Amino acid sequence: MLILQQILFVLFTAFSIWFFAKNIARIRRNINLGYDEEIKDRPVERWKNVLLLALGQKKMFRYPLVAFMHFVIYLGFIIINIEVLEIVLDGIFGTHRMFAEPLGSFYTFLINAFEWLAVGVIAVCIAFLARRNLIKLRRFISKDLDGWPRSDGNIILIFEIVLMSLFLTMNSTDRALQLQGYAGYPDVGSFFFSGLLAPFLANIDSGTLVIIERVAWWLHIAGIFVFLNYLPYSKHLHIIFAFPNAYYARLMSPGKMRNLPAVQNEVLYAMQPELAPAETSGEPLNKFGAKDVNDLSWRSILDAYSCTECGRCSAACPATITGKKLSPRKIMMDTRDRAADMGQIIEKNGSFVDDGKTLLHDYISVEELRACTTCNACVQECPVGINPLDIILQLRRYLVMEESNAPQEWNGMFSNVENNFAPWKFSPDDRDNWVVEMRNQ
Repeated sequence: MLILQQILFVLFTAFSIWFFAKNIARIRRNINLGYDEEIKDRPVERWKNVLLLALGQKKMFRYPLVAFMHFVIYLGFIIINIEVLEIVLDGIFGTHRMFAEPLGSFYTFLINAFEWLAVGVIAVCIAFLARRNLIKLRRFISKDLDGWPRSDGNIILIFEIVLMSLFLTMNSTDRALQLQGYAGYPDVGSFFFSGLLAPFLANIDSGTLVIIERVAWWLHIAGIFVFLNYLPYSKHLHIIFAFPNAYYARLMSPGKMRNLPAVQNEVLYAMQPELAPAETSGEPLNKFGAKDVNDLSWRSILDAYSCTECGRCSAACPATITGKKLSPRKIMMDTRDRAADMGQIIEKNGSFVDDGKTLLHDYISVEELRACTTCNACVQECPVGINPLDIILQLRRYLVMEESNAPQEWNGMFSNVENNFAPWKFSPDDRDNWVVEMRNQ
């Protein structure tokens, strides 16, 4: 039976890792639908971003209570799963708590710390479930989350409660078996919470306790592997993608927009020819802005896959607050959905076949794009450094420069700038006439 368990465990582990790698490769392909953008500058600052923004969750701590609760879950996810290494090795080699003897008292300290974190995670997950479903914060009841996104948030919280409960059950039955002196369960010391629960299991016979412990052990590790393979289908993929997203963040000054050099040069030729370059470099642009996902940078698509769907961007957006159709969170979710849909077409046909849809118009409407004030509130609020504004600007650029689709007021302003070098309908020669009129009054 032990050999059969080891064989089944190895097969299950190998399949889980293979399936996860396959899904990550699929997402990587979708991200690479975007055009290439080389990001190699300022590596020290980028690693600082990874440590402070992704690992340290710096932006979250503007809201101390929520940040602390989120940090408990995050720390629990990272640290408790160190214990998975022992479970995996035990499953492969047919041992039981193989780290206990070499680590000695430090092992007891570690598992105690894991148990405290496990209880903390359960408490925080219950609080977050209440916040989502009972208190119903505005950003959690938004129509952006209708359907699967709303269920996803609840599923993952329940999943974590179950995993932590299995961990405590496994330790409690293990401790009860140690107290009974059952063979194969050496005394590794009492852990705080499982030590409190173990006496209540003292009257259960050893055979039943072994079954409970083994079932909890198998379900715990199986749950972790299921959780691992659930991530690529969930918003919680940000647990992984927050790190590369923080590293490849665009390190421009806040509020600075990425302009097209070709357009900037045209403006210089018209208004300050002495500052314009004598010769233009590079090939002429074939398209202005973005109509579909493949017109965006891979960096913007990585943003979309890193989105936590927390809604802090939309909660801070003045357009969203005042009832406009725009929601920065929806912009990121739509971009990710479109990339996934294009990826499925490629997977089915070997290459992309036009499906008659585009990110602009079919996923994101003109009304949404027009509502954006480019205030950067969404960028400032995002806890993982996502930039919805960049996607909005690229799509809006395509609308204006490729489709000539702009409000009448905008078109009038554009025409005046082109002809008169100013937003007003006055020729440059007449622009100073107001001074003369003021003198004559």
